[in-house]
Amino acid sequence: MSLVTPLGQRLIYTHDGLTLPVYRHGPATGEAVLLLHGFPETAASWNAVVRRLTAAGYQTWVPVMRGYAATATPAGRQAYTTAHLVGDLTALIAYFHLTRVHVVGHDWGGFLAWKLAQLFPAKLRSLTVLATPHPLALVWAYRHSTQLLNSAYIGAFQVPRVGDWLAYRLLPHQLRSSGLSAPATAALLAAFPSTASLRGPVNWYRGMLVPHQPAVPDPLIHVPTTYVWGRHDPFLGAAAARKTAAFVTADYRFVVLNSAHWLPEERPVAISAAILQCLQQV
Repeated sequence: MSLVTPLGQRLIYTHDGLTLPVYRHGPATGEAVLLLHGFPETAASWNAVVRRLTAAGYQTWVPVMRGYAATATPAGRQAYTTAHLVGDLTALIAYFHLTRVHVVGHDWGGFLAWKLAQLFPAKLRSLTVLATPHPLALVWAYRHSTQLLNSAYIGAFQVPRVGDWLAYRLLPHQLRSSGLSAPATAALLAAFPSTASLRGPVNWYRGMLVPHQPAVPDPLIHVPTTYVWGRHDPFLGAAAARKTAAFVTADYRFVVLNSAHWLPEERPVAISAAILQCLQQV
């Protein structure tokens, strides 16, 4: 049950005409930690981490991302640009009157965490990113490593309908071959039972190529940051992971685990320890 049901009280807020769910857990007086899931995950992917953070006195907020909730899955890639996705997070922070949150993101949630820190650093106390390197480190790695080959599947996802079908057909193999356990794989497959259920999540990949993304006046990160990477990650390689340090000016910690991609699900103890160390040093 814990693999499919998110922990905490289900709340809702609105942005862009969408109704977005978020799960709040932990003590009312604890500092807020925003946990952002990736593709193709759910809010329940953070459950084991949530238990550890709330036991340490923190209040966790786990949003169901745009494209993953029936009430927040607009059609078309234009609705999945960085501006819209980051806007969902700033709307959440404002709606619930949160003050300077700790932000943790994995996979696509990690990309959004970097962007939130770039665009709205005053809203963050700390940043912890799992798997996903800094966006400019990733661009650098496209030119200096095999990262472009590792990301080749993104091109296939750009084709309308074909990309949705391909994601659905490949999902069981991709999850298991990239290190996700059988129980966690079964839980995610149950959460995405059809091609249509992956249309919103796949639109994140299409939205990244929409022209006129929001300008980032300063691409560097100026808040305390921990970056955690699994050395066996088949999607995000060592070149971008190591280059990420060049784009953080604040206190920075690089944690390398003997793991693959699915860090919140497969390594919750180590991940929680890394997050807590970052939170407690601020």
